[in-house]
Amino acid sequence: MLNISDYENAKAKYFNTLALKTTSILSMSFHEEFLGNVKKSFNDFNRLHTILPQNTSELNNENLRNSLLDEVVVVTDVNLKIVFASNNLSKMNGYTEKEVLGNSPKMFHGAKTNQFISRQIREKIDQKLPFESRVINYKKNGKTYDCLIRSYPIFNKKGEHTHFIAFEQSI
Repeated sequence: MLNISDYENAKAKYFNTLALKTTSILSMSFHEEFLGNVKKSFNDFNRLHTILPQNTSELNNENLRNSLLDEVVVVTDVNLKIVFASNNLSKMNGYTEKEVLGNSPKMFHGAKTNQFISRQIREKIDQKLPFESRVINYKKNGKTYDCLIRSYPIFNKKGEHTHFIAFEQSI
């Protein structure tokens, strides 16, 4: 009499000889989600290239594409009004791009945001210098999160300051 483990072993041996391997339905849903995120990041990448000056040397295209997959990218104009936010924003803090466009990034600050760090960031912005800081920000639902921000000023070919770009991660 054949027991169930003998059957499972024979089945496994047979499937291992096939050139085509099977995947579970569950892994297919992960793959679909991944492909959706890749598609959104390419859309973000193309939109960024219409906003930022063409000679933005600070932004290596490959690094930018990777950042759009893993981080939130926010672009402001020189008046610190948000003109672009990547699709990852809603995962990090619950806001959609439409909700943040035209606002200052200070909309994410609240009572627990360190004012000393905010002043340091403002000084770097006023001096048009890059900076990296960790701040406590607020989600749309009012909960706090630690946010690591790396920000760079963007200049056009004439050397005129046109934008700031920030790469943000919830830590």
